[in-house]
Amino acid sequence: MGFGFAAANLGLVRALPPTPPGAAGPARATSPAVPRRPDPPSSPAPTDPVPDGRTFDVAIVGGRVIDPETGLDAVANIGIDGDRIEAVTTAALTGRSTIDAAGMVVTPGFIDVLSGAPTAVGGPFKVADGVTTNLVMHGVNGIAGQSFATWAEEGHPFHYGGAFRSPFERARMGIDPYEPATPAQISALAATAAAEVEAGFVGIDVEPEYTPGVDEAEIMALGEVAAALGVPLLFHARYSTDRPPGTNAEALAEVIRTARRTGAAVHVEHIVSTGGTFSMVESLATLERARGEGIAVTACTYPYDFWATYLGTARFDAGWQERYRIDHGDLAIAGTGERLTPESFAHHRQRNTLAVAYAIPTEEVALALGHPLVMVGSDAIIDPGANNHPRAAGTFARTLGRYVRDLGVLTLTEAVAKMTIQPARLLEGRAPALRTKGRLQVGADADVCVLDPGRVADRATVADPARASVGIDWVLVAGEVVRAAGKSRPEVRPGRPVTYA
Repeated sequence: MGFGFAAANLGLVRALPPTPPGAAGPARATSPAVPRRPDPPSSPAPTDPVPDGRTFDVAIVGGRVIDPETGLDAVANIGIDGDRIEAVTTAALTGRSTIDAAGMVVTPGFIDVLSGAPTAVGGPFKVADGVTTNLVMHGVNGIAGQSFATWAEEGHPFHYGGAFRSPFERARMGIDPYEPATPAQISALAATAAAEVEAGFVGIDVEPEYTPGVDEAEIMALGEVAAALGVPLLFHARYSTDRPPGTNAEALAEVIRTARRTGAAVHVEHIVSTGGTFSMVESLATLERARGEGIAVTACTYPYDFWATYLGTARFDAGWQERYRIDHGDLAIAGTGERLTPESFAHHRQRNTLAVAYAIPTEEVALALGHPLVMVGSDAIIDPGANNHPRAAGTFARTLGRYVRDLGVLTLTEAVAKMTIQPARLLEGRAPALRTKGRLQVGADADVCVLDPGRVADRATVADPARASVGIDWVLVAGEVVRAAGKSRPEVRPGRPVTYA
């Protein structure tokens, strides 16, 4: 797994240049880009025999095919029938429709492990960013049965699923976010979590930073449910700073302690903004040590050096300036770019507006993205209105464009794995639908991206977050083309549920 990465690469990533103008906040580094890390040698292409005269529904021909599970990385052709990949071969293929992928890269469709709940307006932006499976693992504000029924009725261009969100259930039970649950309430919360997983959710989300009253007894109870049902316990960790009282070290200690005592697999949500900020080297080393002890721990990140949350949440309780090393002027309203003052902060806090905070050291984004235990997740989807974070539209293209092509922080094959096979493996133990996703091989689901590595880029900004990515020209979901020649097809909605079993 390449443990020891964080410390070994700290000096390397300190050389990162600032985010380009219009995409982020103030520059934090001005030295040259890091040296590029070369792709590993290509593996030989498969030569699976194809019956003479066979015509596939779709043939994708002449592209560089990357399958992160087998290590295949070579020019090959893909034959698709229905919703399955039926051939990966160097032999010539005929299709009822043919996608010429010469000069392009063909990858499994991206699995967004930390997206928002599906929305009609958000779907085309996700598809333009290469997302074929949209998982709300930060937790769904709803119950499983109703959520899946609604998503199925709406129809979506991507597959969909999510996690039980404990703050949502706490609120339904009338538990104050700043108060601990009683033993009886903890029992009820755990029972509901178990029922909701068995009804379809594929994980359990806890958010001690947003519900400061959550105590160890409550978290351990939910960890025991997760372990018993074989799903991960996902943490929006308790603290987001290296300054006491309440540090990243303490937050990750709580995560690891929960895993050790309950046996649950644990996942740190957006470590670049929670659990790792200002101490990324130490935080990643903590995860490495735990993994070395046999604890199933992973994390995800988004490729931005500014986070966002609603101003009315506990994250902006007294002392936020010291915790995050910022002031009012380092906050901007998502969707307008308006910088805040003490007066406008009070106005928007009362209205619980989404604001971005330019508070993530640039080099820590690279450290997180490059680490083998960290996968990619957006933590957002475009909702109606302008008050959105650009990561809702540009996370995957930004990773491929800025951090792979432009800065060489990680290789293309490494990035593809973080977007496909790693999230699939995190959840596939009790989510059978994911056992055939995140792969490009015979028998896998026909969820496919065809992208131009020289052109792929995000375009969404803080002021204008609803701007689609470019360079991911073809996207197939369950064998159906939902993006063709650089244009999304919102009328095509083949998405299916990803549920617990």
